[in-house]
Amino acid sequence: MPLRVAWGITGSGDQLAETFAAMSALSETEDVQITAVLSKAADKVVRWYRLRGQLDAIAGRVLIEKDANTPFIVGKLQTGGFDCLLVAPATANTVAKLVHGIADTIITNAVAQTGKTDVPIYVLPVDQREGVTVTTRPGGEELRLTIRAVDIENSRRLAGVEGIHVLSGPQEIGSALKGCPRRKSEGR
Repeated sequence: MPLRVAWGITGSGDQLAETFAAMSALSETEDVQITAVLSKAADKVVRWYRLRGQLDAIAGRVLIEKDANTPFIVGKLQTGGFDCLLVAPATANTVAKLVHGIADTIITNAVAQTGKTDVPIYVLPVDQREGVTVTTRPGGEELRLTIRAVDIENSRRLAGVEGIHVLSGPQEIGSALKGCPRRKSEGR
């Protein structure tokens, strides 16, 4: 039975290419079914970075947020339709909402509702370390970002939220997901 992953993508350009590379490698080397769930912002950012073709190659299905509960992904997460939920990369905004229990987007709602089950949730926050982060703009130019203390604190606090496993970088995605138990589906 393949590993069934719901991959939530938020509107971060930072670590986006690296996350896509990790998911591509996973999809090529493992028996995995990936359903990508994009926030409204992620849909824009994925297109801006010209990654939509690569996304279609990685994920068997791509769902784009219409509102906080559409498309209805929560039911499949709660009833065994997926083995785990991965949110990567997660913006500072998404992380802050998760830490404070706000569930007003497709991604934050999926995490909040999945957190009420025993389905593993993995989150890769982009803002985890003090200092300057160097990332890449869609055209390949370097972009330097100074990470705010409040965002670092929220990433630290996220690790204390029940049911959430915080990843420190895209390089941890493969090993984290390989550890997900295969579930018997009630909702297939």
